[in-house]
Amino acid sequence: MIMFTTADGKNRIATFLLVCGIFCLSGLCNGMIDVFNRHFKDSLNLTDAQSAFVQGAWYGAYFLMAFPGGMVARRFGYRCGIVTGLTIILIGSLVFIPVTRMTGETMAIYAAFLATLFAVGAGFTFLETVANPYATVLGPPEAASSRINLAQSFNAIGWILGPMLGGKFTLGAAGPASNDQLYIPYLVVAGIVALFLILTLFTPVPNLNPEEKDASPTQGVSGPPLAREWHFIFGWVSQFLYVAGQVGIFAFFITYVLDRQLTPALAEGLARMLPSEMCELSDDGWHITKGCAPYMLSLAFLLFAVGRFSGSAIQTRIAPHRVLGIYASVNCLLMLLVIANFGWVSVFALIVSFFFMSIMYPTNFALGIRGLGAKTKLASSFMVTAIIGGAVMPWCMGHIIEQFGWGYGFVMPLVCFLFIAFYGFTFAKWYARDAGAAAKDPVMAGH
Repeated sequence: MIMFTTADGKNRIATFLLVCGIFCLSGLCNGMIDVFNRHFKDSLNLTDAQSAFVQGAWYGAYFLMAFPGGMVARRFGYRCGIVTGLTIILIGSLVFIPVTRMTGETMAIYAAFLATLFAVGAGFTFLETVANPYATVLGPPEAASSRINLAQSFNAIGWILGPMLGGKFTLGAAGPASNDQLYIPYLVVAGIVALFLILTLFTPVPNLNPEEKDASPTQGVSGPPLAREWHFIFGWVSQFLYVAGQVGIFAFFITYVLDRQLTPALAEGLARMLPSEMCELSDDGWHITKGCAPYMLSLAFLLFAVGRFSGSAIQTRIAPHRVLGIYASVNCLLMLLVIANFGWVSVFALIVSFFFMSIMYPTNFALGIRGLGAKTKLASSFMVTAIIGGAVMPWCMGHIIEQFGWGYGFVMPLVCFLFIAFYGFTFAKWYARDAGAAAKDPVMAGH
């Protein structure tokens, strides 16, 4: 358990497991969001651009609340940041009950749902502002990237469960699209959050700081500002573009696979093997239904989870920045296949892209805050604000898809992955410029 042993010789595995649980819960709620994008489009008769405001509200909360979350962690410690985030999520989840009972103007109802999603997203902002940097200090600094990737692997498990839970009461519900049962998955979330609040009270949550030997010469409060730490600046841009590309793909995945011009008919033999609610017969053959789409999304998230777990192991042998560059390059090729519209080949390329996106968020985070010492918590708050990319991209993609078609829409994630590949392959240069430590820093090792 050396991976979880801090400089004082104490094993922090219990605390790390609490962080893993928080990431799993975060993934669960994030996974439901991408189902709601399509659900609100149907239940409230929205356009693709309008339905993208679901992501706008959710990821906008991350942008606006990242610094308050970071301030709480810096002023009152990690435990207070976790408890604050969980409390906000609990309240926001319970507010779904009266919101689902609302009647009146469609856009007023939609605004109420968006406000409630914003509140829950604000709670998760507090949690992730604490959990991401915390995972990096729960053991030796040379294992920070592997540790955060392992913790975020549990986030991916939540992503698998989210579409199934959310889809059960929305896209998979019988009859016309309705918001009546939308509160049920959030009652489940409220129960899980209550359990985590109890666990947080009995689990040690020490207020650890980055080890001095891992910090760059510019780590002190009196040193150069973050604006002059180039590995951090490019890391923030890479994170912004990653979240933008990821959320754009996640948001329109279900709409993409349900478009019969993009997803061809199923072979009759395969269609008859599926449950009746997952496929339907039309004039040109068997096609998947809205009830099947969330399970396809869960399959994609299963690959996402496999990528997270395997990525954590891979990064113990290959420098994390190189893995980031390679994975982003592969996703560029996959986006070209999606843009080309090769039928099932493009659908499978879209699904496989989830595997290669898996390591990008935690790896960007770990690389961006590496070696910042006393500035780590502030830098972490900035890194969380990069999630605003997820609020911008779906709206832009929705407009482009409506005006020009799917192929043009997926050019945007392609551009995002191109920059991420650039950051991954040039990270060593920027880190060496900032810290002058490339030759002795384990993250630079070729393994």
